[in-house]
Amino acid sequence: MTGAAPFVLSFGVVLLAAILISGLAHRTLLSTTLLFLGAGFLLGPGISGVLDVSLGDPALGTLSQLALFVVLFTDGQRIGFRDLRRAWRLPGRALLLGMPLAFIITTFLGTGLLGLPLAEALLVAAVLAPTDPVFASAIVGRDEIPGRVRSLLSIESGLNDGLALPAVIILIAATGGPGIEPLELGAELLGGIALGIAVPLIVGLLLRLKFLTTTRLYSGLAPAAIGIIVFGVSALTGANLYLAAFTAGITVASVMPEIRDAFREFGDYLTELVKLLAIFLFGALISPSTLADVSWAGLLFGILVLVVARPVAVETALIASDLSWQERLTAAWFGPKGFASVLYGLLVLASGTADAEHLFHIIVAAITLSIVAHSSTDVPIARYFAKKQTAANAP
Repeated sequence: MTGAAPFVLSFGVVLLAAILISGLAHRTLLSTTLLFLGAGFLLGPGISGVLDVSLGDPALGTLSQLALFVVLFTDGQRIGFRDLRRAWRLPGRALLLGMPLAFIITTFLGTGLLGLPLAEALLVAAVLAPTDPVFASAIVGRDEIPGRVRSLLSIESGLNDGLALPAVIILIAATGGPGIEPLELGAELLGGIALGIAVPLIVGLLLRLKFLTTTRLYSGLAPAAIGIIVFGVSALTGANLYLAAFTAGITVASVMPEIRDAFREFGDYLTELVKLLAIFLFGALISPSTLADVSWAGLLFGILVLVVARPVAVETALIASDLSWQERLTAAWFGPKGFASVLYGLLVLASGTADAEHLFHIIVAAITLSIVAHSSTDVPIARYFAKKQTAANAP
């Protein structure tokens, strides 16, 4: 990515603008996510040319790799085994039944509507499978929304990034990406999981040694040290970097919950910053020619993924639950295609498959439609639940 100074300066200005309007955005349909996407698009090479960003730039791949590692690592820390045991019932339905159903429906749309070969349709479905309610912060961050809906969406989004990852990697290879032998791929994936478990366990044992003492400040940095070590060992051994990150985050949350909690605020800030940077960069990669490559069928595909695949799948998964129809509908609608889908899409683009660029453009259209639709409907739904709560409490 050449021209780093204009990129950094532009991102800083847009970040300041987002900070200044964040209060207004929290109360209205204005979306800070949409601000970063739109700013990246307008400043990108396809419009004004202020940002010199190209799809084949090696720096783009490096930045994407680091960003995805950070987000998977911090997302994993949101979900410890104890947390899962306490609040698994509804998220388990969404993950174990809803996610596969959405995957199947999206694949069917890809083959039937777009005419994609089965392997490519499966790959697009895998990329679009993860959800990211952080981009619908009024839903997961407002007390007006019923707690069990917020819990469902938070746990689901915290886990589905990592669950979709092996499918994305395998399907990239199946569609003509970097050739990996099945045994080699299995070793890479299992190696990532093993590494993600081993490093936090070793660090946890070291922190418990009585002859070693740590200050509050430095003990809170333990997750950062774990993440850096996992990243370095993965690079040296060939273990899957992303599965290692996600597994390490879950292990930290499970065996060192107090240290996870001390790191949480810093991790949340870091993750939010990285996500906004990725959306800004993603916007810069969208050009008029990218959008022109997506046919009406591609746009219809993106719409149906939002209004059919996710809602039908989650509504089916939540049948006979104790959620009200309004709560079920909210959970079914808020499956925004966000950060993980952006970076999984970039993995597809960098894979070297024959149809990689076209698949990326289809993914771009679906993610863009999702960001626009979900970031403009979160506040009205939060207001609806607030009014409902007020009416219920009225004498």
